[in-house]
Amino acid sequence: MKKIYIINGPNLNLLGKREPEIYGIENFDNYLKELQDAFADEFELEYYQSNVEGELINKLQEVGFSAHGIVFNAGGYTHTSVAIADAVSAIETEVVEVHISNIYDREPYRQTSLMAKNCKGVIAGFGLKSYELALLSFM
Repeated sequence: MKKIYIINGPNLNLLGKREPEIYGIENFDNYLKELQDAFADEFELEYYQSNVEGELINKLQEVGFSAHGIVFNAGGYTHTSVAIADAVSAIETEVVEVHISNIYDREPYRQTSLMAKNCKGVIAGFGLKSYELALLSFM
């Protein structure tokens, strides 16, 4: 069974509460159960969330040499963290960058990803379905 890690960065623990007009009303724990059920025959899904940059880097380094894939929503760190971009570049496991909102239809500073060039691909703007699309890329 292929092990895929879903890693969420800052403020994604507030899904369902934070700016529902942008991020929707469903919390991630409920959505994760749906993903686990939908992909039960394909993947073993592990989930990790942190608001702390260094903890995200530690998790990438911990799983980035053994997992089949990583679905990563770095939140605001996508646009600011050279350290996270370097961590994605340093690991062997393929990473798909995901965003719930369409970052290219938002503020100019959100339209740049420092880590995208180190990722297998980028999926943005499909709401929580962005995670499902990312998982499909590992099949």
